[in-house]
Amino acid sequence: MSGYNTIFLSEGLRSFGLDAGTGQIDQFIKYYEILVEWNSFMNLTAITQFDEVVRKHFLDSVSLIKILPDLESEQYTIIDVGTGAGFPGIPLKIIFPHLKILLLDSLNKRINFLNEVIGRLNLKNVDTVHGRAEDCARDRQYREKYDLCVSRAVANLSTLSEYCLPFVKKGGCFVSYKSEKVTEEYEHSKKAIVVLGGKCEKREEFYLPDTDIYRNLFLIRKVKNTPERYPRKAGIPQKEPMFL
Repeated sequence: MSGYNTIFLSEGLRSFGLDAGTGQIDQFIKYYEILVEWNSFMNLTAITQFDEVVRKHFLDSVSLIKILPDLESEQYTIIDVGTGAGFPGIPLKIIFPHLKILLLDSLNKRINFLNEVIGRLNLKNVDTVHGRAEDCARDRQYREKYDLCVSRAVANLSTLSEYCLPFVKKGGCFVSYKSEKVTEEYEHSKKAIVVLGGKCEKREEFYLPDTDIYRNLFLIRKVKNTPERYPRKAGIPQKEPMFL
C-alpha cells in the first residue's frame, strides 16, 4: 500500500458506516492500478489521480448504502447496467463480497478490462456480459431476474428506467445515481416509471464525504411486471424518451 494515502478512503467508507479490512483496501488499490494501466491505451475514465478516483468513483459507488442500508446483510442479486469501467459494481463487490453481481456493458473492450480486474482481484460471483441493455433486457436469461439494478450511466431518468426496470424482479428495485439536482427530470419521468412497472419509493440527496460533490440517488420499486413491449429497440429509448 506504499505510495498511496488510503486514509481518505478508509475515513470515507467509515462515514457511510463501513469498515474495510486490509485485504479490501488492497483490492481497491489494485483496482486503481489496473484502471490507470488500461486507461493509458483505452478511454475508461478522465479521472486518474488516486484521491479523485477514490472520491468520484469508489466512494460514489458505495454511497448506495445510504439508500439501501440492508446491503451489508441481504443476499442481493445485482445487475449494473452500462457499468463502463466497473462503477458502481466493482467497488460494491469489494466492500460487500457476499453480493452476486452481473456487469453489463455495450463495449467489448470494457468487458475485457472488467474480466482482467475480476481475475486479478480474485473476485467471486461477479460476471460480465457484452451487450446493449435494450437487447439483454428482452432475453429471458436476464429479464426480471434481479433483486436490484444499479446504473451510473448518463441518461435522463425516463430512458434509464426503460433500460433498467425490465431487469428487475417484481418487488425488487432500480437505483439511479445522479450528480445533479434533477427535480424537473424526475417529474418528467414519472409517467414512464409507472408504465414500466415502477414506483419512486425514496430519494436521497447528499454530498460525498469531505467534499462539495453533490449526489442524488433515486430508488424505484418494481411493483408490477414490465409490459412485453419494453424496452423498445436498441437506440430508441435514448433518441425518443418515453412521454418526453
